[in-house]
Amino acid sequence: MKTSLSLSSLSLLVVILSVLLVIFAIISLASWKSKALIEFVHTIKCFYKFFYASFLKPHTGDGTVSGQQAALESFYKTQADVYDATRGSLLRGREDMLGLVAAQITYRARKEAWSYRKPVWVDVGGGTGWNIETMNAYLDVASYFEQVYLVDLSPSLCEVARKRFARLGWANVRVVCQDARSFQLENNRKSMADLITFSYSLSMIPDHCSVVDSISSFLHPAGIIGVVDFYVQSGVQTFGRNYTGGSIERHVNWVGRSFWRAWFDLDRIDLESGRRDYLEYRFGTLKAIDERNHIFGNLSIPYYIFLGVAKLSPRVVGRGQLLERVDAACTESPYLSPRKHRLDIATAAETEIRSKAYDCAIVNLSANLPLPSTFYQNIQWRIYYDEHLRKHTQFKNKYIYAFTWEDSRVDHRLLKIGCDDVILCITSAGDNLLDYLISSNPRHIHAVDLNPNQNHLLELKVAAFQALPYIDFWKLFGEGKHTEFRGLLIDRLSPYMSSQALQFWLKNAKIFSSSGGLFETGGSGRAIKLVRWLLWLFGMESTVRLFCDAKTLNEQRELWSRVRRILLSRTLHWLLIGGNFLWKTAGVPPAQCAMIVSDHLDQEGLNPLRVQLHDNSGEAIWECHPPYVSAKGHAKLSRPGAFDGLRIHTDDINEVIARMVPSTLTIAVIMDSMDWFDPGAMEASTQVRALNYALKIGGRVLLRSAALKPWYVAVFQQLGFTAKRVGARVPGTCIDRVNMYASTWILTKTMDLSLSTVVKSDPVQQSRSIRFPSSTLEKVEI
Repeated sequence: MKTSLSLSSLSLLVVILSVLLVIFAIISLASWKSKALIEFVHTIKCFYKFFYASFLKPHTGDGTVSGQQAALESFYKTQADVYDATRGSLLRGREDMLGLVAAQITYRARKEAWSYRKPVWVDVGGGTGWNIETMNAYLDVASYFEQVYLVDLSPSLCEVARKRFARLGWANVRVVCQDARSFQLENNRKSMADLITFSYSLSMIPDHCSVVDSISSFLHPAGIIGVVDFYVQSGVQTFGRNYTGGSIERHVNWVGRSFWRAWFDLDRIDLESGRRDYLEYRFGTLKAIDERNHIFGNLSIPYYIFLGVAKLSPRVVGRGQLLERVDAACTESPYLSPRKHRLDIATAAETEIRSKAYDCAIVNLSANLPLPSTFYQNIQWRIYYDEHLRKHTQFKNKYIYAFTWEDSRVDHRLLKIGCDDVILCITSAGDNLLDYLISSNPRHIHAVDLNPNQNHLLELKVAAFQALPYIDFWKLFGEGKHTEFRGLLIDRLSPYMSSQALQFWLKNAKIFSSSGGLFETGGSGRAIKLVRWLLWLFGMESTVRLFCDAKTLNEQRELWSRVRRILLSRTLHWLLIGGNFLWKTAGVPPAQCAMIVSDHLDQEGLNPLRVQLHDNSGEAIWECHPPYVSAKGHAKLSRPGAFDGLRIHTDDINEVIARMVPSTLTIAVIMDSMDWFDPGAMEASTQVRALNYALKIGGRVLLRSAALKPWYVAVFQQLGFTAKRVGARVPGTCIDRVNMYASTWILTKTMDLSLSTVVKSDPVQQSRSIRFPSSTLEKVEI
């Protein structure tokens, strides 16, 4: 055994001597005065110090101090001067965290949240001051902040920071070598910090709860806390928590959890999940992001970014103001002002209708938990939803439609939308509802989609209107590509987006730098890629390009005969359409596919060449973009308050309507959603009853169908609606410029169904008919 140990020690010594010999040889070559070589040698020296301090040097301290400071100093003293040079690849996400908090500060300053003074920033565990210097890329640290405090327990790192700020000449930055638990702001205990940050420091603080409690005591009520750090956690631990702000990629598998816990434990870095959990309990979640550092390839290191605010700030729960406003906007209830609330709530208790968001908020407040993340956002466009429900997770973080097929110009002609209209519509890609806002400016629009990712896309478009100049907006949604999208997302768009939407787009940021861009993503993108591949396979790319660029119908007719011979050939029909392959690729459900086939048999096929259209000689036949992408549309929707009437619901239509005051909607645009129901299914009658419940007398439902005579029109007629087909794709006509669907219908409500009839047929309404005592904020002890 002793011989074995001796041989092992000898082998280790040989390895170390060999490494030193190589380093000595490289240093000797530095006499060549090669700049590149000198930089290479410096890099080798830096990483040698890092490797020695991290894995070889015993962390026993020098005996001058004890406890946590001794451990930190033993670890950092040897490598303090090379710390920044060796952490760039390891500590990822620091720039993103700083960019996100800078964007929030800038937004709030513009909204006059801190207009009375310059903000104060405390960087806890700031080490060498790298964070503070890097923040200068986003905000002018020397002039923007009244005071900046760097708090760290390592004297060696603090000394590096002092030299850094002396070199920069920043007089408003103070380095404090002190335990964060006992740190207090200067002047007096009433001083408040507007920004507090932890950059890979919270995981190294043994008594993290004490530090978090301490710093929260001097965080301004409108202040922000920003954290970036390593973590490992199972996704199961977040189930049932509605306040975490999203969990895309939060789950770390068992192997990763075990390995990284053991690995970082060697350097006294604690990845116990309770640290992040306590942050999320102690603060309201403004933004939460889960990322991976692929420094070791597939063996990626998990890290997170957290932005939080005071969970019971006056803006959120002060006398019920925000909760009541959001609730009223969801349900179309009259807003009871805080002054009248206590007086009116007693008489309203038996008839009031509450949103899911409000019910959830009441439960959280009664349990001393933060509210769902959506309540802490700067703007409440997005309504709370439970992202863990199967009806949402079935979409697997993917949207189907990157753009909308329906022609909004026809919607305006048929509906004549006015400023007093209250509209419920399916989100899809959001194109049409944005056009409604541009052209008609209705009082309220409720955008509804069961797929959370379709609403993430709408959120991105709405944020881009408010935050970006037209040139960037056009690149994103006119061209579908923008090489700087990720930077725009963090620096400009993030203050206008929910945490879940920001997570989604950070995960999918490469969409806008891919070869196909935005428009070749989603289910519709797969169909486009397939057609593009077929055109390439049969050598038709140039012909189709000429077809799209044609100025007259005669030019298109000549080219169409060549395209038609290929795309509508019997062989391709048998391969793609006959086997339902194309339908599935394009996201067409079986029920709708059956309607298309049935209509085709009834009509014996439609020849597109027989359609007669107006010949716009010398003009482009099709607009090259939807109306919302125009400069005029951007100018209108980039104004402050342009989206005040928008609410984005992630739920099915019936659930949203069930939480609305009866007879408040004037228009419902449900696209082709009812084509997805199986003929004769109860879902159709349930939805029609729900629409009757929510619409005013004279209210209209606009729908499109793949069938000329959809079976469910008869259901509308049986349940209080009159039906009128206002467009039909028959030989010689088209329903709109897209001509995707076979028919367009307007269903007008002429009769109210009795409430008992609605409740009897609808389990959602049945659950609502059972009245409970009203929960109000005044009854919850905080």
